[in-house]
Amino acid sequence: MKIAILDDYQDVVRRLDCYSKLQGHEVTVWNDHSKDVDVLAQRLKDTEALVLIRERTPVRAPLIERLPKLKLISHHSVYPHIDVEACTRQGVVLCSNLHPGQPSYATAELTWGLIIAAMRHIPQEVAALKAGRWQSTVGHGLRGKTLGVYGYGRIGAVIAGYGKAFGMKVLVWAREASLARARADGYAAARSKEAFFEESDVISLHLRLIAETRGIVSAADLARMKPTALIVNTSRAGLIEAGALEKALQLGRPGMAAVDVFEDEPVLGANHPLLKLDNALCTPHIGYVERAGYERIFSSIFDQIIAYAGGKPVNVINPDALTRG
Repeated sequence: MKIAILDDYQDVVRRLDCYSKLQGHEVTVWNDHSKDVDVLAQRLKDTEALVLIRERTPVRAPLIERLPKLKLISHHSVYPHIDVEACTRQGVVLCSNLHPGQPSYATAELTWGLIIAAMRHIPQEVAALKAGRWQSTVGHGLRGKTLGVYGYGRIGAVIAGYGKAFGMKVLVWAREASLARARADGYAAARSKEAFFEESDVISLHLRLIAETRGIVSAADLARMKPTALIVNTSRAGLIEAGALEKALQLGRPGMAAVDVFEDEPVLGANHPLLKLDNALCTPHIGYVERAGYERIFSSIFDQIIAYAGGKPVNVINPDALTRG
């Protein structure tokens, strides 16, 4: 099959051990990024199987309808960026391993790294030392502080465990069913959303971005946070009301933010208001980006291609497309 892989920013996919699974197929890897439909249609005009890396490139009807040779999109995890109905109409099979019950430990680890780095001012101290200065700031420890976990799913539960291990008081806010699970695991539920934001020293967001959760963290919520508090977002930028975080940081409540996600990615040319704020620690959506995780993710993606090529597709999201190919 003719296979295309989009958005391999680090040019790492072809160096993975699992890449050998594609031996015998014709593979083209793109290391840059484009959302331009004309550009993508030209690049993918001969593609039969398309590999997407998470949600980096939207694949909607205007593109799908211009790819007559496309038969398969092989993906991993959720797919809000893919027009499934358009795929089905065009006979394009979408296969995606939704990894049920498996948390992203890589994302949880990065979240905790951001918490420690922000609270102890590690990036600022590294920069100061390289500039010839010694001990420029005074940070904050975690033991005895209150960790607020917003959303108690797979990753939220892991973060709560990290907080407990670091001697923090863990406070959870989530849907009632999730709060019940948190209580069963020995964690306290906040009295209200307002109390959650007022009492937490660190808040970490762990919610899926759906219509009901878009903008679920409002400017009013942020204004309730302590001037010494930190909010961390390694989930999705859209969980916070558009523009609210930048304004809140300028007003001093919360005092700090650490984010790994942005509304429009990739962010190039340092063109984002958060990057101009000294009290914002920003990373380029690397929560899931680590080698062992990539081996697992792409092994699954390539297995789906091999299964489809062998006439026995797996993890099919739109089975009706199989009858239209």
